[in-house]
Amino acid sequence: MRRGKNLQFSRELPGMQYETGTGEFIRSKQEMEPLEKYYCPMRCEGDKTYDKPGDCPVCGMHLVKEERKASPKAMYTCPMHPEIRQPGPGNCPICGMDLVPEKPEASEEEKAYKRMSRKFRIAALLSLPMLIMMIPGVLGVHWFEGITPKKAMGWIQFALTTPIVFYASWDFFKRGWSSIRRWSPNMWTLISIGVGAAYLFSVVAMLLPGAFPAEFRDEMGNVHLYFEAAAVILTLVLLGQVLELRAHSRTSSAIRSLLNLVPPVARVIRNGREEEIPLEEVQVGDRLRVRPGEKIPVDGVISDGHAVIDESMITGEPIPVDKSKNDRVTGGTINGKTSFEMRAEKVGSDTLLSQIIEMVNKASRSRAPIQRLVDVVAKYFVQIVIGIAVMTFAVWAIWGPEPAYVYAFVNAVSVLIIACPCALGLATPMSIMVGTGRGAQSGVLVKDARAIE
Repeated sequence: MRRGKNLQFSRELPGMQYETGTGEFIRSKQEMEPLEKYYCPMRCEGDKTYDKPGDCPVCGMHLVKEERKASPKAMYTCPMHPEIRQPGPGNCPICGMDLVPEKPEASEEEKAYKRMSRKFRIAALLSLPMLIMMIPGVLGVHWFEGITPKKAMGWIQFALTTPIVFYASWDFFKRGWSSIRRWSPNMWTLISIGVGAAYLFSVVAMLLPGAFPAEFRDEMGNVHLYFEAAAVILTLVLLGQVLELRAHSRTSSAIRSLLNLVPPVARVIRNGREEEIPLEEVQVGDRLRVRPGEKIPVDGVISDGHAVIDESMITGEPIPVDKSKNDRVTGGTINGKTSFEMRAEKVGSDTLLSQIIEMVNKASRSRAPIQRLVDVVAKYFVQIVIGIAVMTFAVWAIWGPEPAYVYAFVNAVSVLIIACPCALGLATPMSIMVGTGRGAQSGVLVKDARAIE
């Protein structure tokens, strides 16, 4: 089947198809149609295909199976480090962040956002009771200790925290382990070590309190547990991930909204007849009919008739422009009250609108000069923080008040967690990503992040 160049941002998403007119998603043509197609090698009926093998009803020749080209695997990149590219999703080997599609895909973005939102809601629901139990103790009021034995309280906290660690936040620990394996420490290294140490310490202390030195135990022989700290910290990190994914989703939505400027189909004139074909099948040189009030499908030249075109989406000028034979028209602009014929000159990724979309997409991933300084600082920041945490433990263990090792452990973990450089690495690229997306919606196109700085 004859096909033109694909749009830079294809309307067909994995397992779904974006319907421009309604903004809804429908099942893709690949799912609705049989996987194998057959055609006559003599092309007796043009591009017509058949679902089953057999003979051509016109010339009697045996139908041939259509060769389907394997679609290339989507490339993913890191928002913080655009030089990192790989086929398929994964984590950035430098900063540990989830890789995002180079070409925004609604289904992927929405699935990731919904999945993380679900995990956050579960974590918040489980950590809220522990937060309520923890606050009175911080204020010096021990309401719950008189109601529930301390050992039973520990088991309750263990039951509430374990799903947060092993379900809602398990990806964080995988990223942390990956960063340690690659010897590329990042914020997930700090979170994994800090929260993991607090959780494992609490599990061992709950099961084997006698294994700890006397200074770790209270007068009842119990060791203080830190389940609630691990749960609350992981829940807050999940909240940050939800906000980040929402920003990604909105930016992708802003870019996808530019696709709504072109119609999903075009009316091509072949052999004196008009027929509707998908926009992706329009070829250079095709004669197209544009009716009153319709959006122009591709860039081209008026071959017959005249029109009044609203070009505000390109120029910002609200007054429609008169066009006549041999005048150029741009895909995405809106026809007025007359019908005309045009000849397609630029289709797919060559159209002006596709180039604008690609420019916005590249700008959202470009790096501002200040980010180079941030990257240098962040590169050594994690190592410095780990070193400070080790020093903190040593100082408190040697010169701290009793129980010295308890204070040393708590303060070392606090240094690891509170120094997490999330904002350091995310602030600049997230600002660029969101800013370029929102600017595109408002008609402000940013070519490079240096312009924003």
